[in-house]
Amino acid sequence: MNKNLPPLQKTLSQNLRRQRRGMGLSQEELAHRCGLHRTYIGSVERGERNITLNTLETLATALKTSVVHLLTFYEPQQMPEK
Repeated sequence: MNKNLPPLQKTLSQNLRRQRRGMGLSQEELAHRCGLHRTYIGSVERGERNITLNTLETLATALKTSVVHLLTFYEPQQMPEK
């Protein structure tokens, strides 16, 4: 992951990966649920893409979470349960 990412983009990429893995989903399965390509999901998780609000909402819905949750910074010890 690029360490020079803007804070919000970095937060999104970390939370997206954490939530996806917590649900036991592969990038491919998440992409399928969202109607996106697997490489797109990977690039979002690496912080290589600025996504639209519509895509953010689609990802949150597929991950059964909220947009706010995906955009909130959590210290590792503060991560909420699934």
